[in-house]
Parts: sequence; structure tokens; C-alpha cells
Amino acid sequence: MRVAVIGAGTMGAGIAQISATAGHDVSLYDADAEGVKRALAATAASLDKLVSKERTTRADADATLDRMSAADSIVEAVDGADVVIEAVVEQLAVKHDVFAEVVRGAPSHALLGTNTSQLSITSIGAALGDATGRLLGTHFFNPPVLMRLVELVRGLETTDDTVERAIEFARGLGKETVVCQKDSPGFLTSRISAIVRLECLRMLEEGVASAGDIDKALKLGLNFPMGPLELGDFNGLDTYLHALEGLEVSFGERFKPTTTLKNLVAAGRLGRKSGQGIYRYGPDGRRIDGSEGSS
Repeated sequence: MRVAVIGAGTMGAGIAQISATAGHDVSLYDADAEGVKRALAATAASLDKLVSKERTTRADADATLDRMSAADSIVEAVDGADVVIEAVVEQLAVKHDVFAEVVRGAPSHALLGTNTSQLSITSIGAALGDATGRLLGTHFFNPPVLMRLVELVRGLETTDDTVERAIEFARGLGKETVVCQKDSPGFLTSRISAIVRLECLRMLEEGVASAGDIDKALKLGLNFPMGPLELGDFNGLDTYLHALEGLEVSFGERFKPTTTLKNLVAAGRLGRKSGQGIYRYGPDGRRIDGSEGSS
């Protein structure tokens, strides 16, 4: 099977890697050509780590890299593709532009997935014309190589066949699936995650506990794999703020961003990618123990 991934950021690179690992030929495109180079380098580093941990062989890692290639345009990337996964910035206008190019270049049978975690699938599909029924949300989780779930989301026009094909594709990547049957803001996971993280931020603002202890409580007491505050830093506090603003429009006051979050973003303290957010980070991206930049 041929898979095209549009967007070579953290999510796009990870989706491309797991697709190639599953034996698919993958074409990766990003508007920033250097972004694709970084994604391929990150994939090589990820595979090296898996080899060192004996979770894959050197031969299989090399074969995975050989199945990945860079494309110079969206039309080139989707030429002959059976599956197209879009993983660009969470802006509706940008996704409309991307899918206009996708539909122009991809075969008429191609399954179309958007990795959005919050935007309406129906609204994204409005730009697809007759291809609308082949679009659904394919929400992977960060990092895609390790996270087991893919949340599939129906748009109003998504066909049953499209959902079944997406389930089969995701399972072929070794993932479990859930299906959000209603195109509701935040879907299943983003809506729940946003409200939990928001309550943690409120507790931090109120001085109930330190960021480290809040995260520790949820990891050890509620079995969270990563604390909600450190997860916000990991994904980017600007991304989280943008998601909350969208949810607030749909659901009201309960999703209103906290003052601390807005101030951190305004100050450029976006989390790990900027070196400081709720916590502080070294040049290698590792969290500095005992560092809680906002408290």
C-alpha cells in the first residue's frame, strides 16, 4: 500500500514512521523542505534507539527508512496513494488549501484522513466536493510510534466504508481504534484531556500544590502515563491554548483558559520546544529536575 503524509512535524513524522514500519511505501511532504529533512533524520534516530533496545533489527530499521521518501509537492506526494494523512497546522483555511491539492492529485479511491484533534471534520470536508465521503478524522497521539490508540472521527458525510477502511488501516499499523460517531468539538479524548489539564492549571494557580506534585499525583494515583502539566509542555502550551479557545466557543466557561496559561504563551514560554513552560528544559530537551518555571 502507498501512504502519503502531508506535514512533517512531530505528528506527521511519527505517522510516516509507523506506516513505513508496517510495510507501506510512504511519501512525506511539508511546505518547509527542511522540515522533511528533519523528520527523516528524527526517524533514523528513533529507529536507532529501537535497535539499541532490541525492539527491532538493524535490517528492519534500514528497510523502514528505504520505504520513506520526500516529495517536492502535495500532488507528487499523493500520486498513486491509497491513504493520505494530513498532519498540518490546526487552521481550517490551511487544511482546506491542503485538501484541495490532495483531491486534485490523489486517486479517486484514496482514503483521506485528517490528524486534527479538535477541528470539525465536516467543516474540513466542505472543501472536498464529491470526495467528502472519503474523509474522516484520524487522530493519532504523541508520540505516534509509542501510543497505541487512533481516534477515528466521522464527519457528517463520512461513509461507513470509509470508517471500515480506516479501522483496517489503523489496525495494520498495530493500533487500537475508537470511533467518535458525532462530529463534536474535541471529539472524545481531546475534550476529556483538555478539562483535566485545565483543572491541574487551576490548582497550580491556587497554590494547592506544586506542578511536580500535581503531575506525580495523577501518574502514581490515577495511572496517567504522563502528568497533565508536563504533557502540556511536551505538546506545546500555545497548541493547548488554541485548543481551549476553540472549546470555549463551543462549550462555554468550563473551558476558559487560565490567566497563567495565557501569560506563559504571551511570554513565549511554550514548553519543551522553547526551553521553558510549566517546567524548564535543557538544550537537549530534557526536563531540569526541580524546575517549575511558572510557580
